[in-house]
Amino acid sequence: MSTDPVTVGVIMGSQSDWSAMKAANTVLAELEISNEARIISAHRTPERLHDYVGSARERGIKVIIAGAGAAAHLAGVTAGLTTLPVLGVPLESASLKGLDSLLATVQMPGGIPVATFAIGKSGAKNAGLFAAAILALEDPALSDRLTAWRAAQAAKVPFAPQDE
Repeated sequence: MSTDPVTVGVIMGSQSDWSAMKAANTVLAELEISNEARIISAHRTPERLHDYVGSARERGIKVIIAGAGAAAHLAGVTAGLTTLPVLGVPLESASLKGLDSLLATVQMPGGIPVATFAIGKSGAKNAGLFAAAILALEDPALSDRLTAWRAAQAAKVPFAPQDE
């Protein structure tokens, strides 16, 4: 990972969310994007959320990835506190398999945008890649790394099916 100031904040509502959210952290690290992961609950630690989001821009954060399950208000409350891009990752919940999280994350009132991704680990990975794409707009070296990463993914797909 880069020694540059942290540019992406990866926040989640609880420790149990890390098993999915670390996919965002992993892809950011692969692309050499400085990031930090924090546990911040919109409901249980609202002051921590306010402090984190309030200091994000001055600390160099350019994108916030927020993952939460069940009520999943973390991304929405975060977006209400900043004009930085907020990427929401709904996480699987026990009762509705993440559908409740998806609806809570995607149903934002007009004027408070949250880019919402798939439920769980795939969504977290794609949020990391989307954060990279945003940052690559003004970072040619990162753009090259992202292009190479995508090319490597494409190269892993066989042209024809193989017998196992």
